[in-house]
Amino acid sequence: GSEMCIRDRYNRIYTKESVMSKIVFLDVDGTLIVYETKLPDSARKAVDQDRVHGHKVYICTGCSKDEILQRNLCELDGMILENGTYVEDHDHVIMHQAMPLEEVKKVVHWCQERNLAFYLEINSGVYCNDQMIKDGPAVMIKYGQGKGADLSNATEKAKSFIDSFTLIHGDEFYREDVNKIDFIIRDDQDHLDTITAFPHLAHNTWGGKGELALFSDLGPTGINKKHAIEVLLDYLKVDKEDTISFGDAKVDLSMFECCGFNVAMGNGGPEIKEAADYITDDVNDDGLYNAFKYLKLI
Repeated sequence: GSEMCIRDRYNRIYTKESVMSKIVFLDVDGTLIVYETKLPDSARKAVDQDRVHGHKVYICTGCSKDEILQRNLCELDGMILENGTYVEDHDHVIMHQAMPLEEVKKVVHWCQERNLAFYLEINSGVYCNDQMIKDGPAVMIKYGQGKGADLSNATEKAKSFIDSFTLIHGDEFYREDVNKIDFIIRDDQDHLDTITAFPHLAHNTWGGKGELALFSDLGPTGINKKHAIEVLLDYLKVDKEDTISFGDAKVDLSMFECCGFNVAMGNGGPEIKEAADYITDDVNDDGLYNAFKYLKLI
């Protein structure tokens, strides 16, 4: 039943009559790069060969532009950042929807009242409060270990992650260029409370092994990976049937809702695997390269 359905869908997408050029959307952490923020040689090779064959490759990630520029990624055709608030095609900005200042003030005040460690994601960098400097390292070590890093590697990465933040205070948080606000969840109630307090904002959780939530983030209303992909496809005048997405986490489900064919990484959580048309190998085991070969992209 379902296997036949996947095969039919695969055949439909890859028939000779279909447009040869595909648009590929890649999540970054745990999909394109391993959790230690390294790009596997096989993934670089896959993307390079894919583009030589006339396909286009865009990253579609929760990362900020500043984070992406710090990573030694492969050549790309463009990027969707901050879970969809920012869309770029070959350095041309297609969309940038920051959070309204009033919303930023409310969320910042809410986090401060609860003594939560939080940070603002802005294209120019990441700006955090004092509590983040205190609580961040231990949580990021847990994040790294949950994703397979050993203690020393996780500790080193946690330090560089927190060191890249700019510490700010008071009114400095009240900015009009905030893409999203992340905070450390002490328990599930913190996340549930934000949904009650800010029902109209976009909510996600991310963090540990599988779907364990270590962080919660809030973004502008109606913004997600799906919306951003639709904006880009409209700009490129490309049909959804000619798109393939790759992801490993719950936040990637919205991407799967709008792409023609969807691939889950072997290291992905149960929900993303269930929603996928195909499950490839682990990000550490050439998962991206193997899937590109399977899909005849390279």
